[in-house]
Amino acid sequence: AALKALDPRVFVDERFGLPTVRDIIAELEKPGRDPRPGFKTATFAEGVDDIKDLKPGMLLEGTVTNVAAFGAFVDIGVHQDGLVHVSQLADRFIKDAHEVVKAGDVVKVRVVDVDIKRKRIGLSMRKDGGEGGAPRGGQRDHGGGKPAPRSPAPQRQPEKPSQGAFGAVLAEAMKRK
Repeated sequence: AALKALDPRVFVDERFGLPTVRDIIAELEKPGRDPRPGFKTATFAEGVDDIKDLKPGMLLEGTVTNVAAFGAFVDIGVHQDGLVHVSQLADRFIKDAHEVVKAGDVVKVRVVDVDIKRKRIGLSMRKDGGEGGAPRGGQRDHGGGKPAPRSPAPQRQPEKPSQGAFGAVLAEAMKRK
């Protein structure tokens, strides 16, 4: 009833014309409907309210609060944002964190490290569970998360030098001295 009593012409100014004001009033007449687009928020884990409640390996949901070239800061509901380093944002190489996330994104993270004294939380978004890059030194991962064992290098037997024609003459000359 209050909306029907409004005169749309009263709200017209240099920013909003009569058609716009009428549209707004018409939208307000629809009960229980919010004309704004949907807004997703992170669901924080129950019982995780303080940095002391965090343990490495925990899977949590959080909201990206800030993005820098070196990583993204994520609010996980413990009054201290955690850092997802750029190397932990994806299972592939990322040059800049802005390639993967933006502020406001809801993400799933895994707690990697908790430093209560310095109030630092290390997080990862990698699905492979790895905390570093690819295996190094030419070793490949053959399952189980461990590199294949290296076989010991074959032991070489010392070879007897081949004399050849020049070597034979030189050896003979050395004997005569």
